[in-house]
Amino acid sequence: MKTFLFSCFFLLLISCNQKSYESKTIQGNAIGTTFTIRYISSDTTNFESKIDELIKAVNKSTSTYIQTSDISKINSGDTTVIADKYFVEVFKKSERIYTETNGDFDPTIGVLVNAWGFGPEDAVENLDSTKIKSLLKFVGFNKVSVNNGKVTKKYPETYFDFNAIGKGYLVDVIGRLFEEHGIENYLVEIGGEIRARGVNDKNIPWRIAIENPNFDGSRSFATTISLNNESIATSGNYRKFRTTDDGKKYVHTINTKTGYASESNLLSASVISKSDCADVDGYATAFMAMGLEKSKEFLKNHLELRAFLIFENEKGALETFTSNNFNN
Repeated sequence: MKTFLFSCFFLLLISCNQKSYESKTIQGNAIGTTFTIRYISSDTTNFESKIDELIKAVNKSTSTYIQTSDISKINSGDTTVIADKYFVEVFKKSERIYTETNGDFDPTIGVLVNAWGFGPEDAVENLDSTKIKSLLKFVGFNKVSVNNGKVTKKYPETYFDFNAIGKGYLVDVIGRLFEEHGIENYLVEIGGEIRARGVNDKNIPWRIAIENPNFDGSRSFATTISLNNESIATSGNYRKFRTTDDGKKYVHTINTKTGYASESNLLSASVISKSDCADVDGYATAFMAMGLEKSKEFLKNHLELRAFLIFENEKGALETFTSNNFNN
């Protein structure tokens, strides 16, 4: 009888400790795009409200499209702002990538982003070489600093624009939320930027597709890859561009050295790494500014990154380049 009772008690303990792990999905809108989150957990936490809170907090800190945000106040010359942890982390990451890319990634390019009509401020009319040269004076991450939350700018006109790293950063912040709750298997995607950890509901690494650069707005895919506790970000010049009255097309990636928005043969750069999504977001943007050949050289010296580049050859046909460590 004692053996029987012990066995029943033991089985009861097992059944009580068993957790029902489910695959769950959350979808919504954030920072001008959509997001999809998938995770596997028995956690009954209402993550939707927590995610909304994080989106609001990051926006309040780093969105140039909100006039009352910290970054907007700093851009307008308010020297009393004490930057929060979100702003400081994005600043520090930007500073590091700026140094690594020799300035090809530079979020102080905001004054020229606005001048070309790609930002929240009014475009500069009749923008010419003289006006561009005068604006370049305010560009350069070596002209700004942050200490104890206080941002210092050499020139008051310097304008921060973290949009090139912002989606990836918000992906990271949400991913960390799940990790804080002990969730090991998840995928967070915002506007195509992704952070994946663990495995999916089929117990295999998360698989995602990389889009072809279709100018007609249609969608097709160049390849699919597995993410093994990695992040991926893609930057491309095939959707965001501005056409002038004379038919000339200017892309949204601006050369930080010349101040000009111009088209190159590199159409899309996808960068994958075990680092944060904000990091690969920054590198992908830098590659678009570097162009194909310079990006190839950079990848030779940064084996922690793997990349899938789509470019247009001399005959106008699409070709792809993959780093030596790239695999599907």
